[in-house]
Amino acid sequence: QVQLVESGGGLVQAGGSLRLSCAASGRTFSVDGMGWFRQAPGKEREFVAAISWSGGSTKYADFAKGRFTISRDNAKNTVYLQMNSLKPEDTAVYYCAARRGALTIVVTFYDYWGQGTQVTVSS
Repeated sequence: QVQLVESGGGLVQAGGSLRLSCAASGRTFSVDGMGWFRQAPGKEREFVAAISWSGGSTKYADFAKGRFTISRDNAKNTVYLQMNSLKPEDTAVYYCAARRGALTIVVTFYDYWGQGTQVTVSS
């Protein structure tokens, strides 16, 4: 099993920044793909960004390109999501996820999930 704990969410004004963290514990050697997803009220969970533990390759949703950056610290078993130029439409619960295979944008392919952290962007 792998446990994921997100932190760093909060309330920020439009144009501001937040950095989310996802601390992984347990059998972390068994996972490679790490992803961030988000879910706004009344909407489906959607892909934001993903990174590979082993090689550091990344993928981003179109809305995240140029504003969000995903990174990892292997020594700390932590994945980060730096979010800049935030917009009200970025308001959602952000979830960290891990999978035993390579990184992917497909939400259903992830095996482990954190509890989520709320991000609220005011206009």
